[in-house]
Amino acid sequence: MSEEINYDRRRFLGTAAMTIAAAQLSVSGSADAQASKAKPAGATTIKQGTNTSFEPLKQIDAGLLNVGYAEAGPADGPAVILLHGWPYDIHSYVDVAPLLASAGYRVIVPYLRGYGTTRFLSSETFRNGQPSAVAVDIIAFMDALKIQKATIAGFDWGARTANIIAALWPERCKAMVSVSGYLIGNQESGKMPLPPKAELEWWYQYYFATERGRAGYDKYRHDFAKLIWQTASPKWDFDDATFDRSAASFDNPDHVSIVIHNYRWRLALAEGEPKYDDLEKRLAGGPVITVPTITLEGDANGAPHPDASSYAKKFSGKYSHRVIKGGIGHNLPQEAPQAFAEAVVEVDGY
Repeated sequence: MSEEINYDRRRFLGTAAMTIAAAQLSVSGSADAQASKAKPAGATTIKQGTNTSFEPLKQIDAGLLNVGYAEAGPADGPAVILLHGWPYDIHSYVDVAPLLASAGYRVIVPYLRGYGTTRFLSSETFRNGQPSAVAVDIIAFMDALKIQKATIAGFDWGARTANIIAALWPERCKAMVSVSGYLIGNQESGKMPLPPKAELEWWYQYYFATERGRAGYDKYRHDFAKLIWQTASPKWDFDDATFDRSAASFDNPDHVSIVIHNYRWRLALAEGEPKYDDLEKRLAGGPVITVPTITLEGDANGAPHPDASSYAKKFSGKYSHRVIKGGIGHNLPQEAPQAFAEAVVEVDGY
């Protein structure tokens, strides 16, 4: 199922849980769509951009990391984990989180390794950015929080991480929302050349392959990130304050090492760690995802992304795809928080 949804980014956001669920039944047109198990928590009205911060952040030791994370909603609500991408941070969900919390969900938004207040527990740990390592981080994070199963949603690195968890640990993923669809890759596919126009879209990846690129990103990381925001979301008129709130997370001491390793690993220019080899072998086969999934795409996504027709068959469970219209770019949850929250509620009811 593929749908297009118009999204006026200037409208007021927010609904009660029942309103969100009802909207999903209307949008999906599915007679057998089930209402969310989350409990209504009263009406909430939110104007996009009104929320600028979360409640005080929490920290927890999980696997190799001490993870910083935001949490909202009832502690006994159905768990939803929201995963950010690069170069973004937890503020991509600053409007999504209260919408889901008002619908009765326990909403958890962690900083990935190399971002914000997340730190490695040991200075001796290799600063590894390979995708499977990031996914293992989230499994360890769920273990630390004693969350056996959650709905997982994300974009960019966060969507890839959600994909990997859904593929390799489906027993931990109740359902998934993934911006830009199926993003599981491998080093062999990263060696394959693309047509010149497509290669141009990945210019930063090739820049990062050089030591000049590493030094340049380290020196100009805020300017670099702002350029990516502008090109990835060309119609999003974000202000400096919005950008600065996220850019502060790039001051993490491990940020540059994690980002550079991630992109070099994709091109097989940097090695991963042997302990992740078995996971990478499984991912290299392009595993089908069986958990219920909604994939989203903005109609003005300026970042590299696959066409939806190329990955639809990668989802064997209940599945739908929708395009969010209205000039929505790559940072979809921050640009269209209501549409993103609605997708989470709907997929939780699949």
